[in-house]
Amino acid sequence: MLEMTSSTQTGRFPITIIRVAGNVDTSNYQTFQEYLNKQVADGARRVLLDFKRTGRITSAGLRAIHNLFHALRDIHKDADDDELRKLMSAGAYKAPYLKAVYLSNEVAEVFRLAGFEIYIEIFDDEEAALNSFR
Repeated sequence: MLEMTSSTQTGRFPITIIRVAGNVDTSNYQTFQEYLNKQVADGARRVLLDFKRTGRITSAGLRAIHNLFHALRDIHKDADDDELRKLMSAGAYKAPYLKAVYLSNEVAEVFRLAGFEIYIEIFDDEEAALNSFR
């Protein structure tokens, strides 16, 4: 069963921490996507995804995360499409508004195979992840 909770960490600016518990797959990715969409609709502008209690994620879950990336990118407008492609190709771009923490080995491998680590910073420590937002 998939469960998600969120909280807001305040500091220089609010960061929404979304804690995901359970596997994210084709049976529940729509619930995951709807939860992420609601967080953005409710004002989340910087998001830390906590996968400490997630053992597995499939391409359906990755699609939801990718959609979250684009929703936040549309809000922040930090790079146009051409600039983003160039920066990503050079390995010089990490989303300043979306990070992930506590990935299991399996989830980290799926992120790596899908190329998510190219543009989403991954952390083993929540405090370091929170401090990385700008």
